Amino acid sequence: MKTTRRCRTLLSVGLNFFALLFSITAFITTYWCVGTQRVPKPKCSKLRTHQCIDYGVNETDPNKVVYSWETGDDRFLFRQFHTGIWSSCEENIHDESERCRSFIDLAPASEKGMLWLSLVSEMLYIVLLVVGFSLMCLELVHSSNVIDGLKLNAFAAVFTVLSGLLGMVAHVMYTQVFQVTVSLGPPDWRPYNWDYGWSFCMAWASFTCCMGASVTTINSYTKTVIEFRHKRKTFEQSIREEHAREAFGYFHEHSVHSISKSVDVYSSQTPKSGRKTPIPADSLDLSDIAVSLGEEQC
Repeated sequence: MKTTRRCRTLLSVGLNFFALLFSITAFITTYWCVGTQRVPKPKCSKLRTHQCIDYGVNETDPNKVVYSWETGDDRFLFRQFHTGIWSSCEENIHDESERCRSFIDLAPASEKGMLWLSLVSEMLYIVLLVVGFSLMCLELVHSSNVIDGLKLNAFAAVFTVLSGLLGMVAHVMYTQVFQVTVSLGPPDWRPYNWDYGWSFCMAWASFTCCMGASVTTINSYTKTVIEFRHKRKTFEQSIREEHAREAFGYFHEHSVHSISKSVDVYSSQTPKSGRKTPIPADSLDLSDIAVSLGEEQC
């Protein structure tokens, strides 16, 4: 079934809406990267009796040497953490709350400029998505006017493509900054293991929807232009054919009229040519002919 221009516009609006929703959700959440951090276990106390190191009854005596029989990873706690564009939060080993720090402060000094550039690109990405979405909604309102719809469609396609490129650049730069921060960040923050979270997946899903919306918008623009040119060409061809039929009818009518006029003129000039016209047989009287012959004989 042939898709109409309005259906294509609705598809572009839907994809742009999901791209905008996913990008805002990813921008304000802190689950771009998740993982665990390895921290030393704290000393046991009256308030904390598990997930701690017990040095025995002599731990308060400074003259006694105490030992811990825990070795390897048993001496550490593995706490969960999650990081976004703005902040990084990890579990607090002393209670069940979370401690959050600014990711800008955690990033190495050599990467702060790229991180700020990533933040600005993300914000511009969202702003351009809003502009493209607004233009697509205006195109739905002006769907009856083809020329205005084409202009809005072209601007919406340009803004959507630019937003997609900015979003891709922002995501790549943030990924690079995070990987450098994992290696050169503060020792008490460096992850033991990590992976990308659902916010990161949502950010790339937003980019995918954005590019889908831009491709659909460009396709709608080009298809509408082609259809408009085809209709215009068909209309001009029908006008030419109609003019040709009118011209043919005009010349045909005038040629027949001139031929009939020529025949009338020829018939009116025939007696003057010297030729005798035949006399009809029924107009002759035979008795008159016989009388005339008798007179001639006498």
